[in-house]
Amino acid sequence: MTDQTTRLDHIVLWVRDPIAAAGFYDKAVGLEPVRLTEYSAGEAPFPSVRVNEETILDLMPLTMAERMTMLPGAAESSGHPVNHVCLSLPADRFDALRSRLEEQSVQVTDLSYDSFGARGQARRSFYFRDPDGNVFEARHYD
Repeated sequence: MTDQTTRLDHIVLWVRDPIAAAGFYDKAVGLEPVRLTEYSAGEAPFPSVRVNEETILDLMPLTMAERMTMLPGAAESSGHPVNHVCLSLPADRFDALRSRLEEQSVQVTDLSYDSFGARGQARRSFYFRDPDGNVFEARHYD
């Protein structure tokens, strides 16, 4: 990636059976599974499917909903079909977004480091919520 466009990185979908869901997305939708072998071996917390070279759908086990503690109240909203939407930004826009949110008194989480996403390990990420309660993650890779 050489341009500095804000991109959609991944969407986390709640699923009852991640292996069956990966099979559906693979066979019915034509999306290539990512980390399915690792998930099956207990080495990854969830598998994903690749939308394109930049975007994946994470197939999160619904049983993990109760562990959603990155923001107060997130566990209660985790039963919805979409857990959160992740925006991938260049580092300078990542920092600017966090500053804007803080200036507007939007609660943001502490920074996380080296979390897995569509393009491998992201250097930093954080979560925030929109006015309707939708949870977003912001991250950068560079």
